[in-house]
Amino acid sequence: MKKHSEKHFARRRLSFQIAAAALINGYAMGFAKGKIFTGSSKMFCVPVLNCYSCPAALGACPVGALQSIIGSARYDFSFYVVGLIMLFGLVLGRLICGLLCPFGLVQDLLYKIPLPKIRVNPRIDRPLRFLKYIVGAVFVVLLPLFLTNQFGTAPPYFCKLICPAGILEGAFPLIAANPSLRSSLGFLFNWKLFVLVAVLVSSVFIYRPFCKYLCPLGAFYSLFNRFSLYGMYLDKSLCINCKACERKCLMNVELTKNINSPECIRCGACKSVCPKGAISSGFDIKIKPIKTDKKQGHSKT
Repeated sequence: MKKHSEKHFARRRLSFQIAAAALINGYAMGFAKGKIFTGSSKMFCVPVLNCYSCPAALGACPVGALQSIIGSARYDFSFYVVGLIMLFGLVLGRLICGLLCPFGLVQDLLYKIPLPKIRVNPRIDRPLRFLKYIVGAVFVVLLPLFLTNQFGTAPPYFCKLICPAGILEGAFPLIAANPSLRSSLGFLFNWKLFVLVAVLVSSVFIYRPFCKYLCPLGAFYSLFNRFSLYGMYLDKSLCINCKACERKCLMNVELTKNINSPECIRCGACKSVCPKGAISSGFDIKIKPIKTDKKQGHSKT
């Protein structure tokens, strides 16, 4: 029964992820035309890492948008983009990573390949987790702000040098549909291809390596996990400290110590294995659940 519940939960989550990816990249004709969608919805940022250059993308990537504005000659800061990302973070936290992100879905699917898995040693894993904050600060903010050309503008350094989603969602479809672009490929394309292959291959053996170690958007959302309206709740009066939730957690979160850890992507896998139903999630988790005393037939908090 428990195994059936786990499988049902996994299928439901996968279906939600696929639906979210399809909604965010809903202009399917873009792939056939080999052109980037330029409709009015492209003015707005989606909450996830999703390449603006993807022919099917209906919205802008917040990381790319922030870099573009910071690196422009006219603006140094975008209250709109930062405010929007903060709003997403305050409402959902890293639930966005766990349920909505298309590149997170790609990593999840690759991890399902039945090959031996690697659990990174905590002495290596914990310091590496801080790398995504450094990537965000340096490549998304500092370099576009200070490393500009003679016209006072800067390229989106993270998109240009690191982001694997860009080459997967944008470059490949555009090159496939426009053979003339192939002659312009050079060192930068080869470097980004190397980064993409490294992330995809490592995703087969390590759960979501990009999310854990490199994603600047995940790093930003992690700052809101403690305060977001959507959260996780562990009822310690029900918890028997069996650690089943921690063994199930592929993000290696110590749930019994800090269930709303910055590293928790709120995938909900821990809930599906808890034998006592001690873990809950939602927008009202700060309200302690009401338990029913079956013997006396009344409710108590």
